[in-house]
Amino acid sequence: MKQALIAAALLAAPAAAAEDPHKLALAAGYKAAFLCSGRWNAGQDVASITRDDLTGIYREYQDSVITLPAAMDEATRTVSVKFADNMPPRIAVWRPLLGCAQLPPGGGPEAASALPRLVPGLTAPDLTATDAMAWPLGDAGAVQPLKKRKARAALDEVVATAFASDRTTAVIVLKDGKIIAERYRADWTMHTPQRTWSVAKSLTATLVGRAVQKGLVDVNQPAPVPQWQGAGDPRAVISWNQLLRMNSGLWTAGPGNRTDEVYVGGALVAQTAATMPLEYAPGSHFNYSNNDIMLAGMALSRTLAKDGGRHAALAFPFTELLWPLGMTRTTPETDWQGDFVLSSQVWMTARDLARLALVYQNGGKSGLGPGGQQLLPSDWSAFVEAPAMTQPQGRSEGYGAGFWRWGGLGAHDAVPALPVGTYAMNGNRGQFAVIVPGRNIIVIRRGFDLPAAPFAMPRFAAEVVATLDKITK
Repeated sequence: MKQALIAAALLAAPAAAAEDPHKLALAAGYKAAFLCSGRWNAGQDVASITRDDLTGIYREYQDSVITLPAAMDEATRTVSVKFADNMPPRIAVWRPLLGCAQLPPGGGPEAASALPRLVPGLTAPDLTATDAMAWPLGDAGAVQPLKKRKARAALDEVVATAFASDRTTAVIVLKDGKIIAERYRADWTMHTPQRTWSVAKSLTATLVGRAVQKGLVDVNQPAPVPQWQGAGDPRAVISWNQLLRMNSGLWTAGPGNRTDEVYVGGALVAQTAATMPLEYAPGSHFNYSNNDIMLAGMALSRTLAKDGGRHAALAFPFTELLWPLGMTRTTPETDWQGDFVLSSQVWMTARDLARLALVYQNGGKSGLGPGGQQLLPSDWSAFVEAPAMTQPQGRSEGYGAGFWRWGGLGAHDAVPALPVGTYAMNGNRGQFAVIVPGRNIIVIRRGFDLPAAPFAMPRFAAEVVATLDKITK
């Protein structure tokens, strides 16, 4: 009965027959992907997913995403969205730990059984046990409010400004590794994950850093992308470093190239990103590119699979980084052949994002203080923040390796700019983690921003830093 009610609630009038069928297929994939991930990664209901993740999206999909008929199967954790009478519906299927993958257009329910899955022996941590551990591996003792009442009130006042719009879901401020301010939207909790969008690029850089620490990768060597290994292919020289810094020189369809075919179209990383031709000499031109980061993730998977096979590549993010950091509610999703879509499709709580930022503040170690495991090279934070190679043109921010450089941003009126050396993880629709090394401050903000009203994160982070400078003197 519950399943029938959910399906009935999603049914709507079919989209206009004259609409471009491929665009309809992409819109159907968009709806299937977000309903699937929102329901079974984040535990949200259909109304919440529709309000947050399916509203304020790309205009060419918006109307169709709302009107295309969808059905959700709670038993198989599958979402089907019909878009044409002569084609199977677009289908997204959830798997433990790996979240939702979209079947390719034309793929029916029978294809779901072939989706890559983690080996049965790799199970999620016991959340009750891990939550009881000391912060940051767990949640115990995470919050350490400022001792002075006036100081707490001043910081809370700044945090409250982020919630002037109900599009903000979470704000966390950390000082010296502890949470000194934390607030969520009324329907949100510290354990509610949402899509990171391009914050996933910073996770990719961190996973590569973990492989460097283990001696598996040299970032100055060519990235082993199989499609480039033919004799005479000029792309074979593109290095890991160039991919992480978006200096590959590969052609893309404009800055921040829209990768809809992978994100919502059911295409593969290998059949899209890896097929792009060179436009510039590697290392000579910056172009913000989802493809570069997806290729870094794909190269890492191929490197890991050489010795341990596909399951080793799928397990690596969990066993080598996420779980050692206490990021037990983070879900990196894959395409239907098992390549992680590490430029965008990761679901993460605000606290897990704080844990990811903390490993940089703690010199690449897990936990707090000197006793943690060295997960990243001790100089990896300097590597990802460094302005190596060519930089973005016409933007106030610089770019490092999977991170944006924000030193000098955010100044207004009496509030000074963010300190030199500040760097940030940025994602679409208002996902941010700002790391201020000289002050041991981290500022997290999550949201569902609308295109016409982006959240002014540099200004907000500068306000937080200026307030802490005043009240902690």
